[in-house]
Amino acid sequence: MKTSVTLSVLNLAPVREGLGVSDALRQSIKLAQKVEEFGYHRFWVAEHHNMPGIASSATAVLIGQIAGATKAIRVGSGGIMLPNHAPLTIAEQFGTLNALYPGRIDLGLGRAPGTDQLTAHALRRHGQDANDFPELVEELQAYFQPESTTKRVRAYPGEGENIPIWLLGSSGFSARLAGEMGLPFAFAGHFAPQHMMPALMVYKESFKPSAVLAEPYSMVAVNAIVAETAKEAEVLASSLYQQFLAMIRNRPGKLKPAVENIDDIWTPYEKQMVMEQLGGSFIGTAADVHDRLLRFAEKTETNEFMLHSTIYDEQKQYESFRLLAEQFGLLS
Repeated sequence: MKTSVTLSVLNLAPVREGLGVSDALRQSIKLAQKVEEFGYHRFWVAEHHNMPGIASSATAVLIGQIAGATKAIRVGSGGIMLPNHAPLTIAEQFGTLNALYPGRIDLGLGRAPGTDQLTAHALRRHGQDANDFPELVEELQAYFQPESTTKRVRAYPGEGENIPIWLLGSSGFSARLAGEMGLPFAFAGHFAPQHMMPALMVYKESFKPSAVLAEPYSMVAVNAIVAETAKEAEVLASSLYQQFLAMIRNRPGKLKPAVENIDDIWTPYEKQMVMEQLGGSFIGTAADVHDRLLRFAEKTETNEFMLHSTIYDEQKQYESFRLLAEQFGLLS
């Protein structure tokens, strides 16, 4: 069994029931400060839109605030949904971030809209869609190239900035593209575990060495909730279950407090649907989750885990990350 794996954190700036957007943003910044203290490698936030329970839609703005409030942890996007934007705009935004916080900014790119189709139409007035993703990535990469006298449109800031680009995905499309471009790949195992192994295999089989990577580098996002006892961890996880249940019922909302018995809320069919999406979650004591993550890393040959911890109680969320960091020896 593997003895170590890099641990990072994914956060969506969840808006908790009874609180507002400003609270969610402050809580996200505070969490980044905490996990930096605990020794985690990077902290990513993700672009979503038209969702009352998620406050990370202006992703680059939030990344700047988090980077400014921390000292050394890498901060980035998990991800920017590139077809929603002009590549020049993203080059300038992340060029600015990297100029302010050199060597600490990551740019993870996705091809989904991060929302419903009506909102996607409002975002994509210029007609881009997921099919344009490969060309958009190449255009963005070109803006980051060193100074050129031949380019008529250049990114200031952005040009010459060495910003790591990741491709994100929940299927084989981005996995293959990442492999062919020689870029690191991050898989969304926190909501699409059933497609994970095929996508990781596609990435490795299609990988071509590049100036960025000599060999494949993969990261898997997983839900991880840790407590002193397995029973407490399951209770804390009920907020995550309720979040996905609300989406299944087409009633997305704010993050709800934990409940003692989630079976009082969902039907057996709803439970099955939720668990199909959350089948890759790691919920339990620190020792149990530690061992399961290491076995999982060996099975998938992944290099890094990005932990998504949906817990309503802030202090319990800090404790979850602290206990696991302690188990992995990050605090020492």
